[in-house]
Amino acid sequence: MTAQTAVIGAGAWGTAVAKVIAEKGKDVVVWSLEEDTRDDINQRHQNIRYLPGIMLPKNLTATSDIVEAVSGREYLILAVPSLYLLQTVKKILSVPSIQEGETAIAVLTKGFLATEKGPRLILETLEDYLPGFYRQSLVYIAGPSHAEEVSDGKITGLIAASENARNALRFRDLLKSKGLFVFPSFDVRGVQVAAAAKNVIAIAFGMLDALKTMSENGTPGIPSGANVFGDGTESLLLAAGLNEIQILGMAMGATHPETFSSISGIGDLDVTCRSILGRNRRFGKEIIEKKILEPFSNIEELLARINEIGYLPEGVVAAKYVNMLVDKHRLKMPIATGLYSILNREVEPLDFLESFLDGLGY
Repeated sequence: MTAQTAVIGAGAWGTAVAKVIAEKGKDVVVWSLEEDTRDDINQRHQNIRYLPGIMLPKNLTATSDIVEAVSGREYLILAVPSLYLLQTVKKILSVPSIQEGETAIAVLTKGFLATEKGPRLILETLEDYLPGFYRQSLVYIAGPSHAEEVSDGKITGLIAASENARNALRFRDLLKSKGLFVFPSFDVRGVQVAAAAKNVIAIAFGMLDALKTMSENGTPGIPSGANVFGDGTESLLLAAGLNEIQILGMAMGATHPETFSSISGIGDLDVTCRSILGRNRRFGKEIIEKKILEPFSNIEELLARINEIGYLPEGVVAAKYVNMLVDKHRLKMPIATGLYSILNREVEPLDFLESFLDGLGY
């Protein structure tokens, strides 16, 4: 049977979303760049590389032929990392069902895209490349979620944001299940900014959490200044981070301030900062615990060699672009700009955190 839905990207999140759809009895095909992942999905019904320990339905299959994956589908979900999204989309522009606008498209990717106009939001950038049928009709899906939990049936809520209400509802109906709640939104810009910028705050949160924990445990080599950090300090950072996300969102055209107090704002930020499953929080912790930045002289070298990390912390990419957007819009976002300085090897994490708290009146 021909699959109704294609998911482009066989990472953890793309696979988890594909699993949700397949468990509703719908055939789903996933495009995988890695042939071993493709074979594991087709032969073992597992994604051992990205989502180990989770059995996948037999009506979820995989291919490494992106044209085959996309052709003739009713629904297409893009789930590749932001660094590779645009080059991936360019590979499907000649597919007839895309050229004719017959396929409804949603995006799971978080972040900003680099363009000649500077960093831009994902949907507006894709609209410049896709046929005119897709203008103001793409759907952006985000919210407080982890692939491991969604694939295990844990209750999770998402936002489906689009200027096209019908398409938002179509993807809501496609994805919603017993464990996955999906809510429509018209604030496409606000939801995208919240999804991208929260990863920047999560790296800073991870650093603070590591300093706090290691100080409490008496870990040798941790500066004495770290002993003033506690749970309340983490909540202070989270709240200040949410404020920065809203400042950036409104500057970039968010239409509903309540977006940032909803699940796509505070909800997504909270789970990204506090969950042990979050890659950006993990990266922040490893900056302190493993001195993971030492091999890199600046953020550009870090981005060029990001594969050496062993996983992709999207917040590193977003930190570069948020810093550019802060300059462009003349915003005051000390957490975001401070994190950029850390990743660019201009300042040490503890020095930044102490300076940031002093600036709050600490």
